[in-house]
Amino acid sequence: MSELQISLLLVGAAVVLAMVGYNWWLQRQYRRKIGAAFEPAREDALYQPGAENAEPVSLKTEELPVEAAPDTLAVEIEPALPVEPPRAQTADGVCALLGEATDYVALLSLKTPVSAQGLGSWWQKRFDFDKNVHACGLNAATNTWEKVIAESPQTYSSFKLALQLVNRSGAVSAVRLSDFRDMVLDIAMQLEADADLPDEVATGARAVELDNFCAEVDQMIGLNILPSGERQFTGTEVTQVAEQHGMSLQADGAFHLLDEHGHTLFSLGNFDNTPFQHHTLGQMWVGGLTLLLDVPRVEQPTQRFDEMAVLARQLAMDLRAAVVDDHRVALGEAGFAHIRGQIAALEERMLSGDIVPGSAQARRLFA
Repeated sequence: MSELQISLLLVGAAVVLAMVGYNWWLQRQYRRKIGAAFEPAREDALYQPGAENAEPVSLKTEELPVEAAPDTLAVEIEPALPVEPPRAQTADGVCALLGEATDYVALLSLKTPVSAQGLGSWWQKRFDFDKNVHACGLNAATNTWEKVIAESPQTYSSFKLALQLVNRSGAVSAVRLSDFRDMVLDIAMQLEADADLPDEVATGARAVELDNFCAEVDQMIGLNILPSGERQFTGTEVTQVAEQHGMSLQADGAFHLLDEHGHTLFSLGNFDNTPFQHHTLGQMWVGGLTLLLDVPRVEQPTQRFDEMAVLARQLAMDLRAAVVDDHRVALGEAGFAHIRGQIAALEERMLSGDIVPGSAQARRLFA
């Protein structure tokens, strides 16, 4: 074997030993890290979670006198106070909105708590009534009313099964109301529950009355923005201007300005009702726009109209167009004031009927 071969063997052996040593060192470091990660946390005696904003603790080094421990430890036990049964708390969400003025509400009182699946046919038939239906349950553990869903793991000692009386398609029909009552009775029999059911005839009359009231105040106000002469807007131009004013294209084919709760304040649609679509905006020609205010569904609609009038003028200025009424006549201050007066009257009428514009109750009745 030549000296060159011997040298190469020695160099190779040295490289192998170096790699083995490096791998051993890496494994040792890894085991230390893993061990530290799974060690139980040790609390700092001077730190308590959630006490970052507390007053600083002053530590003194002076010795404190140590008292001798007594021979016996006397413990005084106070008599236990009687525990009151929990009271049903106020419901929130949709359960808080249910009432005889707006819904047919059946109350089922159970002898033994059951789960949501105990409602049986409810989950298959709840879409058959042409109006919203809601199931609320009195949680047996927390004694609070809550919305019931089919997958809910809780058990309930009572149920409220409700059928909404009115929406924008009109009042619930007598046939639907009767069908709903029959379904609730079947569920009550299966659960061996006591059922408190409102009178059908009185409920039907109340539904018609509520529908007439809603029809009186159900108004949408539109301000048209039209270009002069034969000029038209491009879809891209409309998109850019709408987005500059905080509006975004929604699934209904109109641009919407939303409030802090995600509810629509105003919508901007095509004057001829052709929907805007993302994939065709670049090829669209638009003959005009309509800015809409849905009066019953916005808070303080009179004030919102003032904001709408400002927005309409800004959009018209940006698009080099004019704000006109349905007769294509330019709207001046007198025209805006007239519309504002109509909206103020609608707002007052709604409040007199105990329906607050823009409230959760109003949004479900005017849907």
